[in-house]
Amino acid sequence: MPTFERILLIGFAQLRRYGHTRVSWFNKLHRGLIQNGHDVLFFSDRDVAAFEAPFGWRDLGRGKANRRLLETAEAFEPTMIMTGHADLITDATLRRLKRRHGVPLIDLNNDPLFVPSNVERIRRRAACCDFLFVSTGKPTLDEFFPDFKDRLFHMPNPVDPAIERFDVSQQAGDELDRDLVFCGNATKHTRREQVLRALKEQLPPDVRFDTFGLFGTPAVWGRAYDRVLSRSAMGLNLNRDEGHAWYSSARMAQLAGNGLLVITHQDNGFQTLLPEDSAVYYADVDDLREKIAYFAQADDERRERAARTRAFFHQEMNNRLYAQNIVETAAGQRFSHPYVWLEASEPGRV
Repeated sequence: MPTFERILLIGFAQLRRYGHTRVSWFNKLHRGLIQNGHDVLFFSDRDVAAFEAPFGWRDLGRGKANRRLLETAEAFEPTMIMTGHADLITDATLRRLKRRHGVPLIDLNNDPLFVPSNVERIRRRAACCDFLFVSTGKPTLDEFFPDFKDRLFHMPNPVDPAIERFDVSQQAGDELDRDLVFCGNATKHTRREQVLRALKEQLPPDVRFDTFGLFGTPAVWGRAYDRVLSRSAMGLNLNRDEGHAWYSSARMAQLAGNGLLVITHQDNGFQTLLPEDSAVYYADVDDLREKIAYFAQADDERRERAARTRAFFHQEMNNRLYAQNIVETAAGQRFSHPYVWLEASEPGRV
């Protein structure tokens, strides 16, 4: 019999984007917790800070947002508190929540460890939180954070069937607008623009390749992003840096969940997590170019692999299982499901 929780979820709800939202792993967590039967109250730190600040200037509302969070917790009486990238909420405020309510306090981090400021963020949160979940694989996490590795866990990027609702693996390539797509506009801590530029120059001219957010093409968000994915055969999961155990941006779940053939770097080790003959792995730019050109022509194999990857994500790495694992870990409950990211052998782990 599951134990249902009153969960105070602290993060960014993107209220002031007014529909032009990014696909959010945190919103997927929110939905998964509710679907699993928990009573969840979402406190959006950035939106509250802006709403409470003079002239809507968010930085002037930091202190008020922290006070409103303490006030919210007093009223809601949570049995569990989760926070994810709520950078306006101070460590001192989290310590006060812990002292006042005495409930499990969980920090969730979906950013990479090759960004130094994120490593420092995790260390700071470890000093005031009971459990930490990070999107990098456990072996790499243990190397970075040996002092609190017993409280540190890997979390995957999940799909949500209501969000990743397309299935282009069921469509022939010539029915779609493009063979390959890459969406992303981050330029710090990365050399991936060089890879993309090489592909633009070297791919066969009949390979229809679009990039959104680079080379003068505007980025796409919200429904525009949905439309791009729903009309693309393959998706390039090019991270800002490669070679980190089981690390990927949330892009990978978005591509896989919508039935695009996922092409990703071999050094992140997803071969040990995903089924055989599902995603496509490349070693370098030349290998990447050859595989893109091959699968642009091998449409039946593209569709078979993409369908296999999509089914795996929707069955084993969905938002309900993802949320359930976090709650069961923090509550000290026996796992109710053989979570694949715990059962599989991670890169570097014997």
